[in-house]
Amino acid sequence: MATTLITGGTVVSATGRSLADVLVDGETIRAVLEPGSRLLGTDLKQSVDTVVDATGKYVIPGGIDAHTHMQMPFGGTEASDTFETGTRAAAWGGTTTIIDFAIQKYGERVEDGLAAWHEKAAGNCAVDYGFHQIIGDVNDESLKAMRGLLDEGVSSFKLFMAYPGVFYSDDAQVLKAMQVSADTGLMTMMHAENGPAIDVLAQQLLAQGKTDPYFHGIARAWQMEEEATHRSIMLANLTGAPLYVVHVSAKQAVAQIATARDGGQNVFGETCPQYLYLSLEDQLGAKGDQWGEFEGAKWVCSTPLRSKHEHHSDELWTALRTNDIQMVSTDHCPFCMKDQKELGLGDFSKIPNGIGSVEHRMDLLFQGVVDGHLTPERWVEITATTPARMFGLYGKKGVIQPGADADIVVYDPKGHTSIGLEKTHHMNMDYSAWEGYEIDGHVDTVMSRGRVIVDADAYLGTAGDGAYVKRGLSQYLL
Repeated sequence: MATTLITGGTVVSATGRSLADVLVDGETIRAVLEPGSRLLGTDLKQSVDTVVDATGKYVIPGGIDAHTHMQMPFGGTEASDTFETGTRAAAWGGTTTIIDFAIQKYGERVEDGLAAWHEKAAGNCAVDYGFHQIIGDVNDESLKAMRGLLDEGVSSFKLFMAYPGVFYSDDAQVLKAMQVSADTGLMTMMHAENGPAIDVLAQQLLAQGKTDPYFHGIARAWQMEEEATHRSIMLANLTGAPLYVVHVSAKQAVAQIATARDGGQNVFGETCPQYLYLSLEDQLGAKGDQWGEFEGAKWVCSTPLRSKHEHHSDELWTALRTNDIQMVSTDHCPFCMKDQKELGLGDFSKIPNGIGSVEHRMDLLFQGVVDGHLTPERWVEITATTPARMFGLYGKKGVIQPGADADIVVYDPKGHTSIGLEKTHHMNMDYSAWEGYEIDGHVDTVMSRGRVIVDADAYLGTAGDGAYVKRGLSQYLL
């Protein structure tokens, strides 16, 4: 098998950083060595097949994006990234594993939903992938099927308190599913918004002629997120289920999670880049392109962007630093403006919800290091190590150590990345939600299980490089 020596770099982990050489043998990491070490008396540079010079750069575990939606049907259309295009874009951005969501629709079997996602992904992914399971119809049959998920390498399931008539679960259904979670150790993932109340607010706004994308966020007020977050925490407390709240955007929801954690509950939360950098005000008015006032549809997602005047993003950065929020995923669910987002012209409630970010998460979070929000160690922790530990991948993923998969990124902290549709954009979209962002860092080399798939601004991988990874239970459960 091919051998590679990554030399001269600073290996950054969740617990520290040090100058070290990394020896890769085949698909795994063989050793982490003192710089210039000899192995069995041999000069490694002379004995390996490939030497990667990482002098002055960070050597980090490949990123794990634990919340993506490739080829997801939603809002009368389908997410524009396929597993092929989406995972290739992920690789460009230093993400070497994704965890996507298989969907059980209302009236369908859980097993059939999971099988459909295996069919979509198999042979098409540029990087490794796993699945969570969306339970869109909590009933006796699906509750029974949930108990077999771990045998399939699926250790988490997602419920929705939002989207009545699509994915919505009422409190009784949530309670029953959480009882299975408590009994099996499966992680309950929750989209925490009060969907029925949101639907009322949306219809009232539309009746008043308030149809622009901006009002999507007004209908999905922070109170709707805080209330549902609190309710899900209380149900988890009652049942003893572990709870992971997805895409937290409101500082009030953060406070609910922090209180539960301070009380000893197994409650966790993620946020996303859009809530750290973008705001509801970005959706106001025309920005000077062809879409005019509808341009705000580019940033329609759920949970929605929050007002910059309420300082939600400041609180989210603080929560990441203090571990009240444990990690950052993307909720990557991209839609083009043409023929997709424009389904909501004249009615914001019909705009497909989602933003494309899988390519830019590692860079955007590194800018948080540059801006003083995070340390390099915390950057690695929230983008790679914690996702691996949270979702049963640690040891093989999320860490640079002997025996781990050689998913490695050489990152240049002195490099530069300009984000834009015509610059660094490989997602299957006709716009970039991050147009014009400048990052003080650059992904130089990406290895997936020992194979270099991105190097020197060239893509060297192929569809099918990625493999399905079975996951175990979370390491964070008491």
